[in-house]
Amino acid sequence: MTDERFPISFGALRPLFVVLGLLPRLCYVERRGDELWVRMSWAFSSHFPVAAIASIAPYTGSVGGIGVHGFGGRWLVNGSSSNIVAVTLSTPHRAYVLGFPVRLGELRVSLETPQRFISACAQLAA
Repeated sequence: MTDERFPISFGALRPLFVVLGLLPRLCYVERRGDELWVRMSWAFSSHFPVAAIASIAPYTGSVGGIGVHGFGGRWLVNGSSSNIVAVTLSTPHRAYVLGFPVRLGELRVSLETPQRFISACAQLAA
């Protein structure tokens, strides 16, 4: 199975993200073999095995901001308030926010192709 990249989606604030150095080409979730790598340019990064995913589904709750936000292991990494996927991990993994290590138990990420990402993860888990 080949590696696959899923770009993070951006809305009307895309130009502001570019000015801040959060270039869309550096903002993605990427499947490399049986691992997922998450990157929001210099602001957020993490990687974990697909096998660590306890659940994955479209997120339908309210979104409290745009960018990188989190607390207590729950992180929102988004450039848009739509097309968000919630990924819950079976055990916490390490992530980095502004270079500082944090705990990642749940990731909510806005993606250009959320359903394709969910399907790709489901195929790997099967």
